[in-house]
Amino acid sequence: MSHESEALPGGAVLPGTLSAALRAELVAFRRDLHMHPELGNQEFRTTAAIKARLEKAGLAPRVLAVGTGLICDIGEWDGGRPMLALRADIDGLPIPDTKSDCSYRSTVPDRAHACGHDVHTTVVLGAGLVLADLHRQGLLPRPVRLVFQPAEEVLPGGATDAIECGVLDGVGRMLAVHCDPKVDAGKIGLRQGAITSACDRLEIALDGPGGHTARPHLTTDLVTAAARVVTDVPALVARRVDARSGLAVTWGRVESGHAPNVIPQHAELSGTVRCLDLDTWRQAPDLVVAAIDEVANLYRAKSEINYVRGVPPVVNDPGVTELLRDAMVARRGVDSVEGTEQSLGGEDFSWYLEHVPGAMARLGVRAPGERIGRDLHQGDFDADESAIDVGVELFTAAALLDGMS
Repeated sequence: MSHESEALPGGAVLPGTLSAALRAELVAFRRDLHMHPELGNQEFRTTAAIKARLEKAGLAPRVLAVGTGLICDIGEWDGGRPMLALRADIDGLPIPDTKSDCSYRSTVPDRAHACGHDVHTTVVLGAGLVLADLHRQGLLPRPVRLVFQPAEEVLPGGATDAIECGVLDGVGRMLAVHCDPKVDAGKIGLRQGAITSACDRLEIALDGPGGHTARPHLTTDLVTAAARVVTDVPALVARRVDARSGLAVTWGRVESGHAPNVIPQHAELSGTVRCLDLDTWRQAPDLVVAAIDEVANLYRAKSEINYVRGVPPVVNDPGVTELLRDAMVARRGVDSVEGTEQSLGGEDFSWYLEHVPGAMARLGVRAPGERIGRDLHQGDFDADESAIDVGVELFTAAALLDGMS
């Protein structure tokens, strides 16, 4: 594969852009993944496809002990300065692909790559192939690890299993991208500090003796109790933390009762707890559980609470964020980088950043001039495939600059 060079300030040269042949291959690879999405911890076909392509390039990928996902080192780490890791998530979503005019729409019923993980995977694969070529030429300053992680969409995220499998051994910094349909292809969005939200899951069962709606005073009025939990708990929690922490309880399901004149014995509620601030997130379980118990006890309902820990916020390290900025500017110029807001979405890349500094960039996937307001986790989601080039260039430039520093 051939490489053009980019000039850096001071006249330095940065190699490692995509050839036309590799660009076409990566688009085809991404479309194949898009047609065959697999859910978390079931990504056997995806893992095999990545492994085969890396082995074809003369590399030695290692499948994770959990059975899906893999890591691959480019160059051999000598135990000295820690490696830079590039991470991709490889799983799809349990929703139907609703794109009607797309030749590469999902062939699997009720499964879709509607979050862009197929793009993330292709970007890291492409970066790995370019960096492997540079390594053979003696142009890679130090080893780089590729991490293809399963089950990002499954709480608390496949990152926790990947860490237990040793993917961070020898790693000093970590990079990732996430598709953003609000950013034009050709650009990335960067933010120092928290760029995503913490996200936990909440499941509640309320119980009482039941009774007749004519005599609610003789029993536990369970529907009213459930209604008060729905309305009062978010307000109570919000008033017990700094408003700037963005701690929010939001309900997605409430079920109770079968007849209009019968007070039920059981009610179920479920929802999410999201938080913008890492320290407040650590306090969230105690705060939320206490508020639920307080309201339930007021209405004489017995509560059983299952608070499922999800993911903390992704907190971008300032130095690593600047590495991404420098890499993008070196490749595409200053106009290719824009600021981005903190999202209320969760991302398990955050678990890696509990151990090593790192940063995630928003990868623009909106076709310039597109007027359709697409969003993630929607069946019609798609990406402008020129974003693959951008992601590969970003990661290869970052690996080279990090190795030179």
